[in-house]
Amino acid sequence: MGDAVSSSKTEVKGYRDRKIQEELKSRGEIPKHIAIIMDGNGRWAKKRGLPRVAGHREGIKSVRDVVEACAQLGVKYLTLFAFSTENWKRPKYEVDTLMKLLIKVLRTEVDKLQKNDIKLMAIGDIESLPVEVQRELKEAIEKTRNNKRMVLNLAISYSGRWEIIEAVKSIARDVKNGKVKVDEIDDKLFSNYLKTAGMPEPDLLIRTSGEYRISNFLLWQIAYTELYICDCLWPDFRRKHLYEAIKDYQRRERRFGMTSEQIKKKSFNGNA
Repeated sequence: MGDAVSSSKTEVKGYRDRKIQEELKSRGEIPKHIAIIMDGNGRWAKKRGLPRVAGHREGIKSVRDVVEACAQLGVKYLTLFAFSTENWKRPKYEVDTLMKLLIKVLRTEVDKLQKNDIKLMAIGDIESLPVEVQRELKEAIEKTRNNKRMVLNLAISYSGRWEIIEAVKSIARDVKNGKVKVDEIDDKLFSNYLKTAGMPEPDLLIRTSGEYRISNFLLWQIAYTELYICDCLWPDFRRKHLYEAIKDYQRRERRFGMTSEQIKKKSFNGNA
């Protein structure tokens, strides 16, 4: 009896969720690329008298739910800020536990990614990660490399300033070797030297925990990205919060430096 009731509740929940997704799709544009700063794991744990790592473990549930919801909505790229270069400064025990947790997640979730046709990618100073983490990450990326439904992009040992400096170094080397002329350097060329080369810039950046800062994340790429701040801590973040962020995004007018009249004219000519 209990299993039947549980199954019925799951079906009802699934039906309601599909209806919400259909409404979102019908009311406006679904962001092609969503980026998320997953903040608040430590505070979530502290509020409950638990060690900080408990918040990181609980946050995995949020990742699962958001990845699944984004794939169902038709989001093509989802970039999650998983570990920054600044996070290496945290207590050794916390960093070591995070690395072990990352290994465990990669091992347990890769088959789900494969089953759901989701491609895993990673940006950041990957070589600074422990060897075992590098190995698991590379194996998961290789296993899912032909998947087409959505790209799940993990920013690990990443910072926006580091990425820009690395791009500048690469361009300088290519200029020195005669592969690039100084006059050829523009926005498009520079973007091709970033770790996100080939990906569209984020349409929507979500930050949890109510903090109003971007924490050195995708500094070049978010020049015209819509920002959404959510007060809830990351371990409490679920698809319902994602849906609210997308609804808010759909109410906005993205002008990219132009006027409203220019945008409307451009949209009209594009549809003509």
